[in-house]
Amino acid sequence: MSNENDVAVNDMLVLICGDSASGKTASLENLEKPEGVMYLNCESGKRTPFKSKFDEYVITDPYQVYEAFTVAESMPDCHTIVIDGLNYLMDMFESVHVIGSANTMAQWSAYGQFFKNLMQQHIAKSTKNVLCLAHVTKTFVEDNGGYFDTAVPIKGAMKGKIESFFSTVVYAKRMPLRKLEEYKNDMLTIDEDDEDVGIKYCFQTRCTKETIDEKMRGPRRLWKKNESFINNDAQVLLNHLNNFYK
Repeated sequence: MSNENDVAVNDMLVLICGDSASGKTASLENLEKPEGVMYLNCESGKRTPFKSKFDEYVITDPYQVYEAFTVAESMPDCHTIVIDGLNYLMDMFESVHVIGSANTMAQWSAYGQFFKNLMQQHIAKSTKNVLCLAHVTKTFVEDNGGYFDTAVPIKGAMKGKIESFFSTVVYAKRMPLRKLEEYKNDMLTIDEDDEDVGIKYCFQTRCTKETIDEKMRGPRRLWKKNESFINNDAQVLLNHLNNFYK
């Protein structure tokens, strides 16, 4: 049964995680039709590491992101929305709406609901590709003998749960070329610059024995084992998702 409020599942809902300077924002450089990319800059207006033609907006209040998703639906030429990045967006909520509030308890509650509403009411209803970028941190958890956990560091009830909202999660990495030798595929190319420095900026799409604490995810059979690493290119990623689903 369907009704007028039904929305289609967004196949192009992607979270790109990684350490600082791992190539998260740089991966956006080859997005097709860049004028149709709504880029929501949550990092105090910091410039992209390439000359951008995106439709860029500097976010100074987190609720502006809600407005952006609403406006984007009335823009037929807009095909992709980028939130860069989720950590800064949630830190902004804390600094703008929690710190100094007359009722901090109520604002901390609003903090948790803000992200849920963003995902469940705005992103879920979006007809655009949605790419969210976020830093991750590795922490040691002492429960059950101790283990490492790598996750997007969000406070409160959402801690450790951000990745679960996304259908596809990849990690931006700087990988030594010797560790990529067994992962030959059409989406992973090594150029002269990579050879010169011995390092390849890439996306990791699947967990390996060395990265079982990380939260790469995707639908079953989206990635073959030899596709565990691909070029650090968001357009390549979107093309692969499009081919998989359609």
